[in-house]
Amino acid sequence: MAEVTGILAAAGVNITALALADTSEFGILRLIVDKTEEAKDALKARGFTVAPTQVVAVEVKHAAGGLHAILTILKNRKINVEYMYCYPFPGNEAVMIFRFDRPELALEELVSHRIRVFSKEDLRL
Repeated sequence: MAEVTGILAAAGVNITALALADTSEFGILRLIVDKTEEAKDALKARGFTVAPTQVVAVEVKHAAGGLHAILTILKNRKINVEYMYCYPFPGNEAVMIFRFDRPELALEELVSHRIRVFSKEDLRL
């Protein structure tokens, strides 16, 4: 992690959210950064495998059942969540970062149910 954060710091890239998972053979670091291309170029230049993916930032009501309500909408349309993690955001609600198997359909469903979906600008990146 220190190597990755050092590379990004030297490239002037700010990490705003991350999730780290590992196996016995390799690790997966998922990052939300303010300068995607600069991060990708800097990490690739140092030998890291980089694969940008489309994720969706969604407001989750900060109350019992808030996440369940969103997951139920997705389940009813057979949209799978490949992974998710939280994003630090000031205010009364939570923000969850999702990777869906069908992101376009997920966006359509969330918006049709009046679930707030954040843009990059909303998240101040």
